[in-house]
Amino acid sequence: MEVDEITREVIGAAMDVHRAFGVGLLESAYAAALAHELELRGLRFAREVPIAATYKGISVGVGYRADFIVEDSIVLELKAVEVLLPTHRAQLLSYLRLADFKLGLLINFHDAPLTRGIRRVVNNL
Repeated sequence: MEVDEITREVIGAAMDVHRAFGVGLLESAYAAALAHELELRGLRFAREVPIAATYKGISVGVGYRADFIVEDSIVLELKAVEVLLPTHRAQLLSYLRLADFKLGLLINFHDAPLTRGIRRVVNNL
């Protein structure tokens, strides 16, 4: 499956969850529902994936966790906040750089319509 197709499926899954729940829930509720929706769509994913940071060849610990990694190609960072901030985008970009991924989606379930709360973040490697 191509990255653009995976992206469309993930966004469609997130929109289905948002249609069912609307705004106002905790991030954990959206994450659980999204996991179920991704399963229904036959997408492979992992949740709460540890991301290690290294400095000059040594590990400085696993202080980060990606909410989802889908089809070993897209990192998802979920939010349920009033406003997405530049730090949210920076967080996802850091995950992409540390894990050596090219594409991430930042999804804020608090926005209505949800399309206003989706940001595509690209790591230029």
